[in-house]
Amino acid sequence: MNFEEHAAKPLLAAHGIPVPGGRVASTPEEAAHAAAELGAVVVKAQVPTGKRGKAGGIKTADSDGEAKVAAQAILGMEIAGHRVEKVLIEQRAAIARELYAAVLNDSVSKGPVVMFSTQGGMDIEEVAEKDPASVRRAEVDIRKGFDLSAADDLLDGLDLGAAAGDVATTLVKLYEAYRAYDAELLEINPLVITVDGGIVALDCKFVMDDSAIVRQPETAPAGTPDKLTALEKKGKEQSLKFIELDGDVAVLANGAGLTMTTMDVVRHFGGAPANFLEIGGESYTLAKPALELVLANPRVKSLVVNFCGAFARTDVMTEGVINAWEELKPDLPVFFSIHGTGDVEAVAMLKDRLNMDPYATMDDASKAAVEAAK
Repeated sequence: MNFEEHAAKPLLAAHGIPVPGGRVASTPEEAAHAAAELGAVVVKAQVPTGKRGKAGGIKTADSDGEAKVAAQAILGMEIAGHRVEKVLIEQRAAIARELYAAVLNDSVSKGPVVMFSTQGGMDIEEVAEKDPASVRRAEVDIRKGFDLSAADDLLDGLDLGAAAGDVATTLVKLYEAYRAYDAELLEINPLVITVDGGIVALDCKFVMDDSAIVRQPETAPAGTPDKLTALEKKGKEQSLKFIELDGDVAVLANGAGLTMTTMDVVRHFGGAPANFLEIGGESYTLAKPALELVLANPRVKSLVVNFCGAFARTDVMTEGVINAWEELKPDLPVFFSIHGTGDVEAVAMLKDRLNMDPYATMDDASKAAVEAAK
């Protein structure tokens, strides 16, 4: 779950990281009133996505009148598919230096990693690509945590001057907040050193682990749920793990890993997946609503069904799909790959009831589906 900036920054403040004073406004008049109280401000679009500045969603204002005009320009904008319904009116900081700091889940080390760069305020992906050495990383052993000694090691040699101690302390507090709120990502960009030597978080991106939402009853309500398509909403209502994509080759598989692998194979052969749809061992009961989701997408031109059984039996999963196929009678090319526990029975059932033979490999089935979609 993503959190908009105005909802994320109080979490930093609660852990002792300074943030500017600010007010949320949903009308130009409210923006002007807030600016009258705060003085010179920055008017920021509040949407759960990045690159707001590049989209024109961040403007400065020196007076309440300018804040009103800026809010009028920003409210109602579309940024990455999100309509701007409110803005954050925030005190402007006197910036001496911009830094980058983040804690995130690292798929390589399979644990948290603390990241820091002296090139804050920029797209960190571009910075890392152009100058990898400028982005420092500290992998964290969760049994030991991340303390001031580890922070000092991360910052060693960066010439942060008198602010070095405060920056190190901020990194420790950022890690504490990351742990406290079950974050997947907690990022400050920029973390600034002000002209008077202070440290202030001028922006904050916070993504909470969806699986931990139930553990955060006080924090989670401030988050912004993912924007779902009509089909995704329907899938969620039916307890299906469904994500709609832009392609035309539908994918139906058991297990998230196998589903994503099948999608990768479709891409490998020049196709474009139309969805992520994983039904697993429950496919016997969920195959019909899953197939209905596939058929409801007008872009879909073919379907690859990929079952690999270990504990879940492929004959049970295949029977669920066959039952749904016979009931719905779709006019759609379908290509099966079936391997693992119960595959002999599954193959015989597929041949007997649908007069189809599965492909020898997942690659073959996916390639055939891509060709059929062309």
